[in-house]
Amino acid sequence: MNPLLFSLSALCALVPVWLAGMRHKDAPDALYWATLTVALAGPLAWVIVQMAGAWRPGFSTTLWVTVAGSIGVFILVAATTAQGWRLTPLIAPYLLLVGMLATIWQQASPPPLQAAAATGWVHSHILVSVATYSVVTVAAIAALGAFLQERALKRKRPTALTRRLPAMAECESLVVRLLALGEIVLALGLATGMALQYAETGTLLQLNHKSALTVAAFLVIGGLLIAHYRSGVRGRSAARIVLLAYLLLTLGYPGVKFVTDVVMA
Repeated sequence: MNPLLFSLSALCALVPVWLAGMRHKDAPDALYWATLTVALAGPLAWVIVQMAGAWRPGFSTTLWVTVAGSIGVFILVAATTAQGWRLTPLIAPYLLLVGMLATIWQQASPPPLQAAAATGWVHSHILVSVATYSVVTVAAIAALGAFLQERALKRKRPTALTRRLPAMAECESLVVRLLALGEIVLALGLATGMALQYAETGTLLQLNHKSALTVAAFLVIGGLLIAHYRSGVRGRSAARIVLLAYLLLTLGYPGVKFVTDVVMA
């Protein structure tokens, strides 16, 4: 199948769940779950078919894997929380935008990672990195939801969007739980990255843009969690810190890929 058509099909798979999430419903129904399943199947099929069993360390692949991973995490959130599914009007268009960027730059993907280089540590580090970024992506969306709800409450002017989002307290609860999970997975990512670096160079940590930004994100998330449990920091202040951590991870993960595979290509 033509890669462009495959990407467009994956993009189209994200649209129905966005529309389903904009309906006025008190609980997710069968139609919502069906569209959410389609939203996962489209990007996941792209990843499976285009990678063909070999990791392609490129910008487009990174974005599509992020989309698939984020939808997978969001499905777990929607299935295990009362109001998590209400974040659909925020996460669906965001992931659609990410998919568009992946489609635009799909020709910039480098060749697959050679089998000799694809060690167990490499696979472990890739898996943990994807899981970390996916969890923090959903956390950032929940933080944005809390930010929008607080602003609407202060202005006493709820919008059509905020009426569909979870309550501010629910958004904040989701943020804390997801960040706690993200911090654990990020710690595993740093550990596997250090193990990989040691196996390749004999040093535990190489100071570069990716490692510096990742460590900074780890410290920011950890600081926010400590501040939350000690002083109850919440609302806009917490949302801004979460979005800062997400920005750092974005610069360190897909951002580095964009520079190496697109800007410097």
